Amino acid sequence: MRKVCVVITARPSYARVKTVLEAIRAHADLELQVVVAASALLERYGPAIDVIRADGFEPDAVVYMVLEGENLVTTAKSTGLGVLELATIFDNLRPDVVISVADRYETMATAIAASYLNIPVAHLLGGEVTGSIDEKVRHAVTKLANLHFVASDRAAERVIRMGEDPETVFVTGCPSVDLAARVLAEDPDGFDPFGRYAGVGHRFDPSQGYLVVLQHPVTTEYEGALDQIRGTLAAVEELAQPAFWFWPNVDAGSDRISKGIRQFRETHDVPFIYFFKNLAPEDFLRLLHGARCLVGNSSVGIREGAYLGLPVVNIGDRQEGRDRAANVVDVGYDRQGILSAVRFQLENGRYPSSMLYGDGRAGERIAELLTRVPLRVAKRICY
Repeated sequence: MRKVCVVITARPSYARVKTVLEAIRAHADLELQVVVAASALLERYGPAIDVIRADGFEPDAVVYMVLEGENLVTTAKSTGLGVLELATIFDNLRPDVVISVADRYETMATAIAASYLNIPVAHLLGGEVTGSIDEKVRHAVTKLANLHFVASDRAAERVIRMGEDPETVFVTGCPSVDLAARVLAEDPDGFDPFGRYAGVGHRFDPSQGYLVVLQHPVTTEYEGALDQIRGTLAAVEELAQPAFWFWPNVDAGSDRISKGIRQFRETHDVPFIYFFKNLAPEDFLRLLHGARCLVGNSSVGIREGAYLGLPVVNIGDRQEGRDRAANVVDVGYDRQGILSAVRFQLENGRYPSSMLYGDGRAGERIAELLTRVPLRVAKRICY
């Protein structure tokens, strides 16, 4: 039986890997180990560990590794602290393979620690192109990884062009699309976000239509994060549409975005906006499925949004270069550009569902591959 250790470091990381956890846990030939780390443990970001435990995944270990500050220096230091802590945990757990998810700095720490312990690394969602530091991290983890579970044919082509052995690259789809497929198959009625989750703001009737807003800092532009979020806030205020607004992730610049949101709440009368920290992955997708438009710069609009046919206004450069379906309109940070794009999407309405990032079966594919593919520490590089 193979021991598979999955490291979950943030709320989006859990959404990206949840169906993989389920499939590993259900497989007779695999033993699941769960490590929860970084912002997934922190109250200020809506602790994902509570959601993880509620879904029946009790962590084998936890790693507190996020230094206060949300700037470039603390990000680098948190990565180093993660390497230190995860090396000890992997040495104790002795997994046969470690799964590292996507492109956050904690992903880099996971891949480095496992690689130096001669533990094979399986990387989810490599081979994609985006803006900021994320692309560097994603490609660096690809070079540290031994197995590559990618979301699309184009991502697989990029990984192979980076010199990876084609026999180690598998197009599985994105596991978070599995959750979107579940949501599409459900009866859409009956989900009450106000009743299920605590938030801040004025309640409204979701059945009359609403926006979802989720904007993260761009690490290469983090000093401008406050001005960037002010443009979005001004546009949403002028739209005067009911909206669920989510707090940003832990990246450099997060404090500036949070400051802008708090200042806005304290100085503006916006009875149509309700603020949340975090929702369970399926509930967040239920909220998106019922939305008229997603505004911000989260990859959820490009990945799960494509499958849901959700109109998306993507702001700024954070997702620059990422493959997208027809549901996404790209704009800059200015208020008028955001206003025009949202109004266009509201007028346009829903888009056809796209399988650009998967067909809803990624988790089971990845678990099955983990039972039978060779686990080699040494890599055959194909230049």
